[in-house]
Amino acid sequence: MSRSETERSSLRDRLNGSRLIAPVASFSIGAIAVTVLFAIGAWQRRWIADDGLIVLRTVRNLLAGNGPVFNAGERVEANTSTAWTYIMWFFSWVTGAEHTEYVALWVALILSVSAIPLAMYGTGRLYGARVTSAGFGLLLPLGAIVYIALPPARDFATSGLENGLTIFWVAALWCQLIAWAHRRGSEPTRWSRTAFLLLSFTAGLAPLIRPEGAIVGVLVLLLLFCSQISWKMRVAMVVVAGALPVGYQIFRMGYYAVLVPNPAIAKDASGSKWSQGLQYLGNLFGPYALLLPVIIAAVVGVLLAAVALLNRSTTVEEADGVAGDGPSAERDDDLPEVLDDHAAPSSRERFVRRASSLSTGCQSSRAVVATMLVAGLILSVYWVRQGGDFMHGRVLLTPLFILLLPVMVVPVVVPATVRTRSGQLRLAAAVAVLAGVGATVWWGVAVHANTLPNAGTTIGRNGIVDERTFYVTNMANENPVTAEDYLEYPRMNAMVETIRDVHTTGGIILPSQNFDEWYVAALPDKMPPGVPRQTTVYFLNLGMTSMNAPLDVRVVDQMGLAYPLAAHTARLEDGRIGHDKDLSSAWVVAESGGVITRPGLPAYMSRDQVKLARAALKCPDTQERFASYQDTWTFARFKANLTDSLHFSGYRIARQPEYEILRCGLQMPANLDEK
Repeated sequence: MSRSETERSSLRDRLNGSRLIAPVASFSIGAIAVTVLFAIGAWQRRWIADDGLIVLRTVRNLLAGNGPVFNAGERVEANTSTAWTYIMWFFSWVTGAEHTEYVALWVALILSVSAIPLAMYGTGRLYGARVTSAGFGLLLPLGAIVYIALPPARDFATSGLENGLTIFWVAALWCQLIAWAHRRGSEPTRWSRTAFLLLSFTAGLAPLIRPEGAIVGVLVLLLLFCSQISWKMRVAMVVVAGALPVGYQIFRMGYYAVLVPNPAIAKDASGSKWSQGLQYLGNLFGPYALLLPVIIAAVVGVLLAAVALLNRSTTVEEADGVAGDGPSAERDDDLPEVLDDHAAPSSRERFVRRASSLSTGCQSSRAVVATMLVAGLILSVYWVRQGGDFMHGRVLLTPLFILLLPVMVVPVVVPATVRTRSGQLRLAAAVAVLAGVGATVWWGVAVHANTLPNAGTTIGRNGIVDERTFYVTNMANENPVTAEDYLEYPRMNAMVETIRDVHTTGGIILPSQNFDEWYVAALPDKMPPGVPRQTTVYFLNLGMTSMNAPLDVRVVDQMGLAYPLAAHTARLEDGRIGHDKDLSSAWVVAESGGVITRPGLPAYMSRDQVKLARAALKCPDTQERFASYQDTWTFARFKANLTDSLHFSGYRIARQPEYEILRCGLQMPANLDEK
């Protein structure tokens, strides 16, 4: 290399280095500011939800050696996120924390807050080459501002639920995908192969993070599988991606005797409630005028795509001007390969070339962005179809996070010259993007403290509630974290006292309309064969109830999250979303072996209903379902559960005992209407 060439190369390096200063500085300042604001907001609104406490009951049983169960002796998977359950167990075990609620609080907070800069970093890499080109470039937050400005995002940054884990997983997957796309065209190395398999492993975790997350995982794995890799690597990626989720699925089928977590059966996750789902969507968009920043983000995304096409066409023109009509080494490798005009390719050759071009195109930034956007849209449609949730905004946060990934940060690039038509267009785009960022900041400041109408006092006809505000209001505690905090919720102190009173003799504890009193259905002196004598609590608020009860107290609910009998009833079409199973207390008295005579039976309860429920429980399929999760777990039981898991996942019983008796072809009990 001559002296002049060396000097030119050194000058280019200095220029490239100087061009990095503004993008790196702007990205760093933006990422720090957004992350700190999110962390402060999440900490101010810290809490553990009632549903978050449900997870911790399973953690307590794991730590006590009872296995991954909600009630000792009953193999029921009461938690939707398998990964979150075992992460909670691991950190509770490592720290030896007396209050697992604080473990859940801190792990959720750290994951939630870390997900924001991680996602911003991945998007920053997506636009890296653009902001270091000729001109002056900045990387400014946009999508990140939209997400952190939403009060539900800050609420569920803690809450004890898996939202933080979910968005952290999405952010990590996004970064790995962008890095993989940037390795396109490079020679495979041991490191690149390892990184590819790690990416496959991350994508394969999807159903363990949340079952519907499989939508994202499958699309990403399909993209990887169709990319230009050897069949040996395809086999390796399938093994790496599938080993853990498939292994756990086999365990789930053999241990719990169903295909999905019990809440998915209780809430009929494959059901359809479009009208309720649209109400849920409006319930998130309405209070915060969320449509405004979504439109801004979409317009900015289109502008950035248009600028990318403009840059690409300009690069091709410049390359053609240097190299004539032949293929240019300077062209973007996303462009189709130029065919040799002197040879007439056969149909097979054209197919092979086209397939090769498509396969090569899979490993591109455009394909990665398209895959994540499609995944986010499908996930959004799934939740709208399913009816959403009863917690304001909760289940739409992850789809929104995914759809915002390509604009978490956006490049604002002022071209070196505006004398050309392309330079003028780039400048106009930069001004428009900067205006979009400014408008988004203004929107975030305006709505960040908005709340639902009557939040905390009224559950509207749509059944959706601001969960955190509801509990904060009803307990007069701004930051309820521990199970003891929830003792201030109506009925809880009275429940603890009632458990203490009947703990030694056993009984079925049922809620009354009086917040200071619980009914107790007595157990007979001699229990029916196979029915243990124990204390059972039957109540809707499963988390606070179970975490304030000893582990030897059985806690079940009429929705069926932890109670398969209720979970296997048919869904109430007009029931409150997330609460569309409602099993009468007569069933639990009959199933728990309670008496049907006065005064042992609560006065409000019909003796005939208990008799009918006892008769209905004799249905052979129902008895086999009981055996599947109550019998000792042997290898024979494992095999039987494995075979029956598909049937039990779809098994439904009639809610009314009379109809269940007819459905099963059983005989009606005698001496009904006896006084």
